[in-house]
Amino acid sequence: MKNFLGFVSFVLLAQGAGGILHEVTGGRFNLWTVVQRVGFLDGYEVYACVLLLVLGVAVGAASDAVGRRG
Repeated sequence: MKNFLGFVSFVLLAQGAGGILHEVTGGRFNLWTVVQRVGFLDGYEVYACVLLLVLGVAVGAASDAVGRRG
């Protein structure tokens, strides 16, 4: 379970960071970002990417808690 949560945390962090890099650099990192491809998030990409970063940190903390617990 800890490995799975660690992987999910990595994916969330990578998508969030990649999306923010995509917005900051003007679209150079569009190969592996998902947020920019979702139509209903037009205009809210930065907020969605920050949310992905926060969720990635939370899932990473949860994976550490699961690892210490048992």
